[in-house]
Amino acid sequence: MRLIKKTFKIIGTLLLVVLVAGGLFLAHTWYFKPVNINLFFARTMVQVMAESPEMLSTLRVLEPLGIKGHNAKLEDESIAAGDRFMAQLNQAYEVLLSYEDEDLSAENLVSKRIMASMLGIFLEGEKFRFHTFPVNQMFGVQSGFPSFMESTHQVDTVRDADDYVKRLNAVGVQFDQVLEGLQHREELAIHPPQFLVTKVLAEMNAFIETPVEEGILMVALLDKMEEAGLPEDEQERIALDARAAIENTVYPAYGRLIDHFVALDSKVQDNFGAWSLPDGDEYYALALKLMTTTDYSPEYIHDMGLSEVDRLQGEILTILEAEGWDVSNGFTAAIGEMAEQERFYYSDSDEGRDQILADYTALIEEAYTKLDSWFGTIPEGAVEVKRLPEFKEKTSPGAYYEIGSFDGERPGVFFANLYDIKATPTYGMRTLTYHEAVPGHHFQLAIQQENKELPFFRRLIPSPAYTEGYALYAERVAWEMGLLEDPYDNIGRLQAELFRAVRLVVDTGIHAQRWSREEAIEYMLANTGMAESDVVAEIERYFVMPGQATSYKVGMFKIMELRERAETELGDRFDIREFHDALLTGGSMPLNILEDRIDNWIEASRG
Repeated sequence: MRLIKKTFKIIGTLLLVVLVAGGLFLAHTWYFKPVNINLFFARTMVQVMAESPEMLSTLRVLEPLGIKGHNAKLEDESIAAGDRFMAQLNQAYEVLLSYEDEDLSAENLVSKRIMASMLGIFLEGEKFRFHTFPVNQMFGVQSGFPSFMESTHQVDTVRDADDYVKRLNAVGVQFDQVLEGLQHREELAIHPPQFLVTKVLAEMNAFIETPVEEGILMVALLDKMEEAGLPEDEQERIALDARAAIENTVYPAYGRLIDHFVALDSKVQDNFGAWSLPDGDEYYALALKLMTTTDYSPEYIHDMGLSEVDRLQGEILTILEAEGWDVSNGFTAAIGEMAEQERFYYSDSDEGRDQILADYTALIEEAYTKLDSWFGTIPEGAVEVKRLPEFKEKTSPGAYYEIGSFDGERPGVFFANLYDIKATPTYGMRTLTYHEAVPGHHFQLAIQQENKELPFFRRLIPSPAYTEGYALYAERVAWEMGLLEDPYDNIGRLQAELFRAVRLVVDTGIHAQRWSREEAIEYMLANTGMAESDVVAEIERYFVMPGQATSYKVGMFKIMELRERAETELGDRFDIREFHDALLTGGSMPLNILEDRIDNWIEASRG
């Protein structure tokens, strides 16, 4: 539920429309059907976001208005709050459908279709709201809370620091709410895989075994207060309060979660996919529909993956052979031999890791110099590179992107996992940078966030197949831009795309074809050339996020199909900058709606 709830909550922001209305009009708009659909969009966002203090802190849309009360609170993770949320979505969906299509402008009709698609799939999946593992090796309160406090909770004033401590003291209630949901899942026979229990226990035990003064919560607060230049006496007072909160509230809350998972450890002995859950096949089909915004079957996606694996491995082998490598023993042997070359790795040291971060930053700066010939719209929002917090590196993916705040105070962040130095070969760094930062995630999401012509929910809406599909497409565009001229860098690009093709195979293998964890690991190791640590983390990720791994390649397929259609139909009239504007400026959306948008642009471009 937490994942679904978070996914929808990210589509909203707050107050801009409501603040300009008179009292009676405001009351009518709030309690009854708004007179037009734009007011409905605004109201829905107000209502949803009012229940999400953590998202409000992330977006920072109220701080410029002097409103900060939410920064002392945490999300309500209780089952009752989830019930209220689903009722809220049901009501919003009914009102949305009451607006007649013929009464809407073309753009408002698109917005209606986007919101209806999202609300519809969430409501369709209401019966599966507990088919999730909200505390797992990748995300959950146990890792999400410390990361949120370190990266998102901003400290500029004494009040901000006091709010930080208030959030520490609120952890006990929130963790107990999460525990309530975990216990309910047990009653429903929703059991996590065995590896999840083992790794979550290791993570949480390591967290509470860290002395308070050395832990991320205390270190982050002290650093934030010092950077803000708070008075020394206030820093000392707040530090004492924080220590007490961590010792008396935070660590005991972790202890209660640990007790739950210790008890669970003796009950869970297997690593099974979605098929093993109640109505598991139906659940997985819905997960694929949510993540791909298509009706593709598991079988279709599996076969698509196998075909792409063959194609991409062939392209890599062609380059390797041209570079003088022996490819007679096939892909696995050839890519493995290349991966063993020390010249492709940084030193396994603090200095080596610092250099990786510096080089990622330099690659972003280089990418910016090439954009003008390929993109009409360039976002203003900044992006920076940070190392993934070390306490969560071992079980996290190789990298991820975190969106910046609406007020521009916090830039977007490309987080790099530097746990295993062998997982960061030099030939893979360019492609990872282009995926996570520019012209990938940061570029796309910043354009979306900054487009004030869109309703606010469309400035933040996450549609996995679009978002991840575009970032994978951006890797290819970077190659077309001349940013991967070295043949090994191009192998890195093809290997990254191959990795996404393999995902199609293993995700459907695990959840529909009943592959074991070990079978999936073996297949990915043999067909990607990735480091074993990365492969294990990836396979275990798919167990807790069914279908999500398929969104990348499915989305890229559709974008490439639409681009090829535009090139064919427009001929000399085709302009890549205009195509990318059509692709990006409407924000994230389901693939069928994107197809209609590009078709309309093609028709308008005929002249």
